[in-house]
Amino acid sequence: MITAGVVSLLFKLLKQPVVLGYIVAGILVGPNLFGENLVNPEHVKDWGEIGVLFVLFCIGLEFRLKNLFESGKTAFVGVATIVVGMLVLGYGIGRLSGLDNMNSLFLAAMLCMSSTTIVMKAVDEAGLSKARFVKGATSILILEDIIAVVLMVLLSNIAINKSFDAVVMLKTVGVLAATLIVWFIIGILVIPTIIRKARPYLNDETLIIISLGLCMGMVLTAEEAGFSSALGAFVMGMVLAETLESHRIEQLMAPLKNVFASIFFVSVGMMIDPTSLVTYWPSILIVAVVVIVGMILFGTLGCWWGGETMKDSMQTGFSFVQIGEFSFIIATLGNQLHVIDPAIYPIIVAASVLTTFLTPYIMKTAVPCYNFLYSHASPRLRSKIDKREQEVELAEQEALTANGSETPGKSDKVLHVVNKTIITKRIVNLFILNMSEKDQQPAEQPTKDNK
Repeated sequence: MITAGVVSLLFKLLKQPVVLGYIVAGILVGPNLFGENLVNPEHVKDWGEIGVLFVLFCIGLEFRLKNLFESGKTAFVGVATIVVGMLVLGYGIGRLSGLDNMNSLFLAAMLCMSSTTIVMKAVDEAGLSKARFVKGATSILILEDIIAVVLMVLLSNIAINKSFDAVVMLKTVGVLAATLIVWFIIGILVIPTIIRKARPYLNDETLIIISLGLCMGMVLTAEEAGFSSALGAFVMGMVLAETLESHRIEQLMAPLKNVFASIFFVSVGMMIDPTSLVTYWPSILIVAVVVIVGMILFGTLGCWWGGETMKDSMQTGFSFVQIGEFSFIIATLGNQLHVIDPAIYPIIVAASVLTTFLTPYIMKTAVPCYNFLYSHASPRLRSKIDKREQEVELAEQEALTANGSETPGKSDKVLHVVNKTIITKRIVNLFILNMSEKDQQPAEQPTKDNK
């Protein structure tokens, strides 16, 4: 932690992402430089696994069903295009490189996830946080995180069974989906209700202890059900995100998230052998190029097919050009199951460092590339780009008009349909109350009276 603090300060002064500083700090104090007498690799892995739980729990806290309802087609078409395209591309690169099916599958899963943390930080530092493309990009990143958790479960099943069986995979996906739905519905019905009733008695200390207790309880439940502990942490974060105290929990968890995220990334760096970076530098460059080109291509196409303007689509695609945190988690999973080549881990981490470093610079080229494309496009393509721009602007104006009137939005319509189609109306009303009350009225701060 001392080394991480010093190195992260240095990276701040150099205006580089702090995540890179944590990884570099891990390399500097890892067992490959100081020997296993000073650093126990098993302890490093244990701390890394704890860090993963906190990171995924906090990512779940940032998840909002309402945002996905509002993003609609853009988010789902965009994430489907990116994930499917990068999975096929990554698997193909793995097979062409001589890797077997298992290694190629894990490599493909690692390459199809961008970094929510890096993208949001780069967008903020570039002054684009209010840009139109950010909402759709954020929704895509959230869905990518959910897909990453599902991929971890599927890859674990494949690794344990040592084979790919379509029937078994479909059964696994079905069981996973049913389990998640049950967990989420029960969580939304029970936990927010309890927290709302206990609200007058919840000070900061009590609230954070309860939140962490619920997180670890779901971790144990997920493990007992045969799923990964990371899935349990993520699901409980999603459940608590729909409570009235979600923003307060996020604020209270921020210090713990920062500490354990740094521990996780330091542990990632500690497992890297610096000599391997020299040995595998051609593979590192190939992976970095594949990620950059693939994300720009599939990100742009996915958002365009999802209804975004060409400019917004390109800005989204150009911001997704890095390997994300879930790639490290998937790589760690492969190491724990002893099913991936040891060389893949340092290659992925080094490629992630390189692509993360290049992200802010690549993002700045999105608008110039769009201007070049538009000026050199055929009249037919230019007409389509102009038409899409007009359609999006018209939709934005209609949305602003609807928000200023009593016309219900998309999320309200979905909740209305659910309310009318489920028999047990009382339960549904409770579900809707827990999900939407915090959006309908501002959260109250405890006063002296209600204390």
